Amino acid sequence: MSKESSKPIDCPSAPATVEGARIFGVMTGTPDQHRVGYLTETVPLSEKVLALAGDAKPTELFRIAAPCAGGGCKHFKGNTCSLAKRIVEGVPAVVNALPACQIRPTCRWFRQEGKEACFRCPQVMTDKSNASDFEQQLADSE
Repeated sequence: MSKESSKPIDCPSAPATVEGARIFGVMTGTPDQHRVGYLTETVPLSEKVLALAGDAKPTELFRIAAPCAGGGCKHFKGNTCSLAKRIVEGVPAVVNALPACQIRPTCRWFRQEGKEACFRCPQVMTDKSNASDFEQQLADSE
C-alpha cells in the first residue's frame, strides 16, 4: 500500500455530528455572496465551538471535515463521491489557485477530482437556508 493511499480520507462537507469532525473553514461574506475563509489549523468540534453557531446550523457557518463515510453516505456511488463530481461538472470555478486548505492531503474531493474541486470549494456551503433550486438539486441528486 502506498503512503498516499494509507492516509485517511476526509469528507470536506461533513455534518457536525460525526466523530472526528473538525472545522477547516468559516463562511465569510453574506448568504448570497459567501466564501470559505480557510483556517491555518483545523479545530476539533466541541460543545463550546458548536455554541458559536448560535441559532444557525453549524454547517451554515463552518466547513467541517470528518472521516468519509464511504458506502454509508448517499453521495457515495461506485467507490466515488458523486457530490464532488456534480460540483466539478455543474458549478463554475471561483478561484484559479489552490486555496490554503489544511485538509487537502486527505480530502476525498481533491483525491478524486483534483484541483478542479479546490477551485470550486470556496463557494460550497454544506447547509444553505436560501439555496436556489439548482443548488438544492445539485446537493440532493443521487
